[in-house]
This record gives sequence, C-alpha cells and structure tokens, in this order.
Amino acid sequence: MKNFKISHRTTSGYDILELEGELDAHTASQLEDALRQLINEDKANIIVNCRELDYIASAGLGVFMAYIEDVRGTGGDIKLTNMNEKVYSVFDLLGFPTLYDILEDERDAIEKFSSEA
Repeated sequence: MKNFKISHRTTSGYDILELEGELDAHTASQLEDALRQLINEDKANIIVNCRELDYIASAGLGVFMAYIEDVRGTGGDIKLTNMNEKVYSVFDLLGFPTLYDILEDERDAIEKFSSEA
C-alpha cells in the first residue's frame, strides 16, 4: 500500500489541500478530517490540488460527496485541480465534472473563485 499524505497551505486567501499517494478506504478518513477541520474553522473556499494523487477509490470520492453540500451551504465551494488523466477518468466516469469545478491548475481555481465573488 502506498502512503497517502495531505498538505495544507494558504495562497491568496484560499485554503489549498495537496493530496499525494493513494486515496482509498484506508486513507479516506485523513481527507475527511482535513475537510472537517477547514469547515469547522469557517474556511469555505477550498482548493484540492490532485497533482500528486496517484489513485482514488470510491471511498475517496465519497468524502468529496459528503462535504460538498456543507461547504456550499456556507457560501463556499471545493474546486479540484491538477488531476492526472487516470484520476480524472474516475471522476469523469461517475459524473463529478457536472457537480464540481475540475480545473487545470490552482491559478484557474483562484480566478474562478474571484469571478464568483
């Protein structure tokens, strides 16, 4: 099993979670904890950078589904960026591009947040 790691940083006032490794049933709770912590801190504009995400299973997708309404309920959003083709195909297969903004990179996500303000 590959390791999974989440790094958090702030850029231009936006919270960015960087995912690295494999997001599956064993590691999904880490993403859940990270999103819950941001929501509890009233952080509403969240960018999830998937550049180093190698794999995502249904458990990982379920975490995104579980928290998107909470974030949107506070007037924010979760925007996903920098997906490799393999990870994007999983999101695409399940229709996530109609539910989430999946953007090329963080700069695009920040511009999208700014245009929505």
